[in-house]
Amino acid sequence: MDIAEYKRRYGESDDAAPGWDAIDARLREVYGEQEPRHWGSLIKYILGGPDPLDGISAYECESGGKPHLHFCTYGYSSLYYDEESVGAECSKFGFEMTFRLATPLPPTEEPNWVLNLLNNLARYVFKSGRWFEPYHWIPANGPIRVDYPTDLVGLAFALDPALAPIDTPHGRVEFIQAFGITANELERLKSKAATCEQVIEGHRRSNPLMVTELDRQDAEPAAAPDPAT
Repeated sequence: MDIAEYKRRYGESDDAAPGWDAIDARLREVYGEQEPRHWGSLIKYILGGPDPLDGISAYECESGGKPHLHFCTYGYSSLYYDEESVGAECSKFGFEMTFRLATPLPPTEEPNWVLNLLNNLARYVFKSGRWFEPYHWIPANGPIRVDYPTDLVGLAFALDPALAPIDTPHGRVEFIQAFGITANELERLKSKAATCEQVIEGHRRSNPLMVTELDRQDAEPAAAPDPAT
C-alpha cells in the first residue's frame, strides 16, 4: 500500500486504526464473531497514562484439550493512523504479545493479574527498547502471580501457534506468546542444560497451544531433541 492509497482509505476518519483493525481481522479468523472480553487504558501511554498497552482482549478457547482464555495485546505495534509508518518492514516493535491461561469457562474471577503481567512486560520493552523474540526467556523475580501458590517463576516465548503473522499497512506484526515456566526449568535454562526451544517443544507435545497452568508442578517433561543433532 502506497501513501496515496493509505490517505484515501484512512485519512478522512478521525478514529482510523489500521493496525488495530488488522489484529482484529486475524483474531476473527480464529474466533469468528465471538465477542472478547476487553480491557482498555483510561489514559493512553502517549498522553501520560501508566499502562503502555492501549488494550488487551481475551477470547474463550476450548481447543488443545485445555479450556483457557487467550489474551492478545494492542500496543507493541503501530495501531493508529500514521503516515510515517506506511510501508515499514515491521510495525513499531513488530509484534503483539499473547498469553493462554488455563481456567474454567466462563472464568470464575477477573484475570487482573494477567493484565498486570502483560503491562509489566510492555513497560520493560518500552523503557529498555529491547523486545521479545521466539525462544527468549526471562525470570519473573518471583511467582508470575504473586497472590497464588504457583511454581511458575519465569516466562518463555514462542510464536503463537494459532495466530499467523500479519502484514499491516504499517508493516509486519508477529504474535509472540508468553508461557509460564518453573524454577527447575528456569535453572536448566540458566545453566544451559537445555535450550529454550527444547523446553518449549517438550511441552508442546502434550500441550500444543502452550496453555499456562498455574497449578503445574515443578517437574519438567522430557526436553525435545536438539534439532541440530
